[in-house]
Amino acid sequence: MADANFSTRFAAAAPSARDMWGWVARGEVAMAVGIVVLLILPVPAFMLDGLLALSIASSVLILMTSLLIKKPLEFTAFPTVLLVATLYRLGLNIASTRLILSHGHEGVHGAGHVIETFGKLMMGGSFVIGVIVFAILVVVNFVVITKGSGRIAEVAARFTLDSMPGKQMAIDADLSAGLIDQDEAKKRRKELEQESTFFGAMDGASKFVRGDAMAGLMIVAINVIGGVLIGTLQHGLPIGQAFSTYTLMTIGDGLVSQIPALIISIAAGFLVSKAGVEGSADKALIAQLATNPISLGMVAAAAGVLALIPGMPIIPFAALSLGAGALAWKRAHAPPEPVASDTAAPALPDDQDEPISQTLAIDEIKIELGYGLLALINDLEGRRLTDQIKALRRTLAADYGFVMPSVRILDNMRLPSQGYAIRIKEMEAGAGEVRLGQLMAMDPRGGQVDIPGEHVKEPAFGLPATWIDDSLREEATFQGYTIVDPATVLTTHLTEILKENMPDLLSYAEVQKLLADLPAEQKKLVEDLIPAIASVTTVQRVLQALLRERVSVRDLPAILEGVGEAAPHTSSITLLVEQVRARLARQLCHAYKGDDGALPIVTLSPDWEADFADALIGSGEDKQLALAPSKLQDFIRGVRETFERAALAGDSPILLTSPTLRPYVRSIVERFRGQTPVMSQNEIHPRARLKTVGAI
Repeated sequence: MADANFSTRFAAAAPSARDMWGWVARGEVAMAVGIVVLLILPVPAFMLDGLLALSIASSVLILMTSLLIKKPLEFTAFPTVLLVATLYRLGLNIASTRLILSHGHEGVHGAGHVIETFGKLMMGGSFVIGVIVFAILVVVNFVVITKGSGRIAEVAARFTLDSMPGKQMAIDADLSAGLIDQDEAKKRRKELEQESTFFGAMDGASKFVRGDAMAGLMIVAINVIGGVLIGTLQHGLPIGQAFSTYTLMTIGDGLVSQIPALIISIAAGFLVSKAGVEGSADKALIAQLATNPISLGMVAAAAGVLALIPGMPIIPFAALSLGAGALAWKRAHAPPEPVASDTAAPALPDDQDEPISQTLAIDEIKIELGYGLLALINDLEGRRLTDQIKALRRTLAADYGFVMPSVRILDNMRLPSQGYAIRIKEMEAGAGEVRLGQLMAMDPRGGQVDIPGEHVKEPAFGLPATWIDDSLREEATFQGYTIVDPATVLTTHLTEILKENMPDLLSYAEVQKLLADLPAEQKKLVEDLIPAIASVTTVQRVLQALLRERVSVRDLPAILEGVGEAAPHTSSITLLVEQVRARLARQLCHAYKGDDGALPIVTLSPDWEADFADALIGSGEDKQLALAPSKLQDFIRGVRETFERAALAGDSPILLTSPTLRPYVRSIVERFRGQTPVMSQNEIHPRARLKTVGAI
């Protein structure tokens, strides 16, 4: 009974046969079992023939895959495949060595027909020929292909790892500029991580191939010496017969192992040397070698001259000369490829002059470039200036709620060759110079860059910067400097100028477009508000006042609701703006909150509140601020000192005042700290978490 119970419990605890076969059927388990079998257990000759055939076929498959992929990252499993293939071949070497030494006395067929056939085919009836062919294959594999591909992988891994910070910064810059979205940024970061991991793994995997070649030489020597000793001493074979038999099988075994190793080494060389080449290898080589008619003509002439030399075979050189000449003639007479153009201006007939009235038109935004900067427009290698401006307009539209007018780009011969000027409504709003072919390096801490170059002031913010050569990019990145290209410098300057001039760019026509583009469910709000309660001009002035303080007008329905709520009671734009800002409390608190989620504030003391209230003169909605000059200087000094202390502590606070005083305090602060936001207590959302960092 006890035995029966034990058997029952054992049967219940042990996995079923189906489960065991399910585990064995899994690929990774089968692979591990196969390698262990080859390394430990003896393999019969007929099974070894099949395994050797599989080794040759798999090496060809790996080579063709490396040739046909478009870029190396499409074959990220290659280092693992290389390791598995190397272990597989070493397992086959051990299995074949066991057969050669144990069954070599039976004849050259003792280790299987594949090894026998390879030995006879390559040796050509002489074991000396076989040894020489085998040695050449090993030298080609070890010294030329494996060493070269290993060096390429090592250099690629080093430069890939060194360039990772710069590439990550470029991805972040593209994301910030709006050229790519968050998903595309994640995709590029993943590809960058895969690239660094791939080349690092290839650098290590190439060492396995070199070790495999050295192991092949040692295995051949062991098989020959050991086989001759076993054949003569144990089995009594004549030394000549033993040497011939064991050498044939050993060379056949070495060749059948080294040929797949050579093929896989060639595949590794193709893979690591393909960086920067798009498309499959054959198409990429043809596209880059067979497109120049002059080069093809020189090939045809050289082959023709060689064909005329006495003693040279005429047919092959003449065929090459005729083929290269025909291809050169075809390439030379091929029609040029059309150049795509983003915009094509309609041409006026010859007898039709441009209307004079068009000369009265004013460009809202215009960039004038010196003749040396025209390459920024058609830069095919980097990011073109036009693409960055398109992304900038899209970003500003998302951040501030209206689409900036189109930017016109012209050349101006009166500017310096590498200078530019930015004009708003034909008036110059900013100018600067950039250096094509160089990079601007800036210290995030605000110090001077300690790298050889041209020291300048960054045009947008006036920070110390240095134009450096592109070859110093890696050094500047390692030192923690911010690196930007010339087009980005110009675009950043344009961004700050557009932010400063947003109120002027929001014209009456732009406001009408914003109102017309509102969703259908908001049309009733516009109809009830305009023109019965407020005019389009009133709405325009409210929006301009918000943009002057860098407040987004994207939530236009909430702004219209605030205008409609206050307009029946007042015609003051100032009071309308204050009512709208109270409506946008959630948006304002979210825009100015710190990294910890709290809203940092600097409060105005009761004494200053009383001083400002006493300085208001006038009645009704026509009040003005008349603060004594000494008081005004004390206030400016207090604001500067308080906000500078907060900046040193890592905070970017707002100045909090009472609702009635906010417009007047803001009118003073914007004259010396235009970027400092001033909010009233009515604009603090109930759910906002406050953090007091100072008081004035």
